[in-house]
Amino acid sequence: MSTAREEMLKKLSTSVHPVPEPPDFEQQVFPPVVFPLEQAFKSQLEAINGKVLIFQSETELFNSLKTLLQQFQTENIFCSEPEIMKDLVQFEIGFNKYAGAAKKMEAGITRCEYLVAQTGSVMVSSAQSGGRQMNIFPPVHIVIATKNQLVATLEEAYSMIQQKYAEGLPSQIALVTGPSRTADIEKTLVLGAHGPRELWVMIA
Repeated sequence: MSTAREEMLKKLSTSVHPVPEPPDFEQQVFPPVVFPLEQAFKSQLEAINGKVLIFQSETELFNSLKTLLQQFQTENIFCSEPEIMKDLVQFEIGFNKYAGAAKKMEAGITRCEYLVAQTGSVMVSSAQSGGRQMNIFPPVHIVIATKNQLVATLEEAYSMIQQKYAEGLPSQIALVTGPSRTADIEKTLVLGAHGPRELWVMIA
């Protein structure tokens, strides 16, 4: 006749699970980046509802931007980055530079720090002229970038931004990966609940 102690030990022995193997921290999480980088970035971002347009010249880019912005009222298109503002004036694209009227924003135009092909992410920082609000407030966020800003991996992006701001990092460095997404309510995906509902990246 088995004792209560034997019964307990038997139950414990059958409930013990094998010890899992320690994780391989050297194993790659992401597949290797396929070149060219602009196509890899485009593929990753468009897979999560972002939009990417690639151009051969800045002239082609800004002409396309002018067409894209025709759906918005001029006073509700915001840009506060001097370099872009100069180009907008040159190509006769109307905009509002007073970001204090944020509640009227329909579209915001910014630069970025880097584009990460590995994840389709846009790296932004508070050091940019538009600060933090232009990446968050506009329902439509349009990023103007160059092919020189494309990097393959997150590690490369962080390494380069540390070199760029070697004398002092910006107070905020963030990755924007697609439009704002949430499925908090009934697990239904909603775009734009906590930020831009559209993210456009235009590369020349």
